[in-house]
Amino acid sequence: MIDQLIAWDEELFLWLNSFHNSWMDQAMFLITGTTIWFPFYAILIYFIYKENPQNSWWVFAGIALAILIADQVTSGIMKPYFERLRPCHDERWTEQIHNYKRCGGLFGFASSHAANTFALAVFLNLKMHGKLRFLPWLFLWAAVVSYSRIYLGVHYPLDVLVGALVGALAGLTSWLLVVFLKREILKKLLK
Repeated sequence: MIDQLIAWDEELFLWLNSFHNSWMDQAMFLITGTTIWFPFYAILIYFIYKENPQNSWWVFAGIALAILIADQVTSGIMKPYFERLRPCHDERWTEQIHNYKRCGGLFGFASSHAANTFALAVFLNLKMHGKLRFLPWLFLWAAVVSYSRIYLGVHYPLDVLVGALVGALAGLTSWLLVVFLKREILKKLLK
């Protein structure tokens, strides 16, 4: 069963990775990076702070916790445990795949990019629900960043899918923890 799942994952990867062209290479490379997103993050921070300056630190702490959980589970636990080579490090695909500029670490299961972006999207959509109307768009942003990893030849689709799931669970866990802690602290302050 696992072997068949891996075979389907590799076939889907080869198919998705084959849709590339030179003008998209640089765009996908920028999308997968961090520097280009600094203005986006600054705007996000501004809107979160503007919505509720006194309690914005709860949101920022929750974001940090969600990303910490997502990143540590994928990079610290899953990649070393499963030791699944990234497609760009797998010699079977050397002549078949499109890999642009760099490959990254040796192992790729599960995608930290997918985990981190989906952790942010889930946490903010739960924590700020109804307060910032543009937040559902974070899921599209997370999906595009995640797809860029397949496009660039550094992750299989299953790496991305599991990474997104880990991120969603990290975002949910962080939200639940923030809600619980805030409620307990308020109870103690009101006594």
